[in-house]
Amino acid sequence: MDVITRMVTDKPVVIFSRSTCCMSHSIKSLISSFGANPTVYELDQLPNGQQIERGLQQLGCSGVPAVFIGQQLIGGPNQVMSLQVKNQLGTLLKKAGAIWV
Repeated sequence: MDVITRMVTDKPVVIFSRSTCCMSHSIKSLISSFGANPTVYELDQLPNGQQIERGLQQLGCSGVPAVFIGQQLIGGPNQVMSLQVKNQLGTLLKKAGAIWV
């Protein structure tokens, strides 16, 4: 989990993803549509991707995408979409310094 902590430190938005996952693509597109520039780690393209995925599972993520905003684990697509439906995603991105509008 120290690896994950280092990967999200000082980054407003981090998405752990798989390059072939359509849900990961949708979440990346949604967050980018706010004007945010998330740091994206494609776990299937990283040499230690399986280790990172196990660490994410220990944190409570059942799979990818796994989203961190303001160094806090938000969760997967259901949690991100829930924030969007409640009109809270933009506010959270602003607080994290991911967007300035």
